[in-house]
Amino acid sequence: MKTLNELTLLDKFLFDEVMDIPEAHEAALRIILGDENLRLLTPSQTEKELRTTPWLRSIRLDVYSVDENLRVYNTEAQKTKKPDLPRRSRFYQSVMDSSLLKSGDESFNLLNDTFNIIITPFDLFGEGRYCYTFHARCDENPSLFLEDGATRIFLNTRGTNRSEVSEELVHFLEYMDQSALNVNIPDNNENLIKIHNHVRQVKASEEIGVKFMQRWEEEAMWKREGREKGQILGQILGQISIIRFQYLTRQMTPVQISDILGLAPKFVQQICDLLSEHPQSSDEELADYFLNKNK
Repeated sequence: MKTLNELTLLDKFLFDEVMDIPEAHEAALRIILGDENLRLLTPSQTEKELRTTPWLRSIRLDVYSVDENLRVYNTEAQKTKKPDLPRRSRFYQSVMDSSLLKSGDESFNLLNDTFNIIITPFDLFGEGRYCYTFHARCDENPSLFLEDGATRIFLNTRGTNRSEVSEELVHFLEYMDQSALNVNIPDNNENLIKIHNHVRQVKASEEIGVKFMQRWEEEAMWKREGREKGQILGQILGQISIIRFQYLTRQMTPVQISDILGLAPKFVQQICDLLSEHPQSSDEELADYFLNKNK
């Protein structure tokens, strides 16, 4: 287990705590977008949940904010390499857009400009770039952009094309990777100095230290419960498979199956009842039925 002091900004807990401070998030956005005039209009919101309808999947935005020009930002650090990040960014974009128009808004031109920014310690696209910025454009004429106001940016803390991006951005991305260490920050990088000062304040906070320990204990409990549930599920799946064969193929009664396998009669009867009700269901589906019925 890492201590709070050992975390870097690529660790979700520290990233959320620091970027929850508007001045820190504003400084990060200025560096990423190269815009010193950027001013946030609203406080940053961490773990902001958006959902289109109750029965569809929701999204949880790491750090959400709006600037004075009503541009909307979602900024997140993604430490684990996942192949679905491009499509996830598409889904996040669509759900964010669905929340930006009110009932009665007549023109889609009222949609805010949006920026989805994902910071990673790996190169998702394999070209050695620190920054990959995506806009929609025409296949037949690549110089023709679709002016839809949506921008998706993937940042790689371990890029190699240093001469093609600002030194300020390079220093920021290196800092994301190394903020657990005593790093030297150039005196002229005022935005990064602001971020670093907030990192130090967060790490020195006794209140946040307690919050970090509580979060770690909760996650350890969730993992332990998940392992226990997985062990129970694995055991039940094996038993369902055997009972299915005995009951449906060999036409044995629940009592006979219970005697042969040494399983509780009530359990065998429940599984046989489920097999009779849902003969085409998989073992996994039957296990879900059984577990939900016996909560």
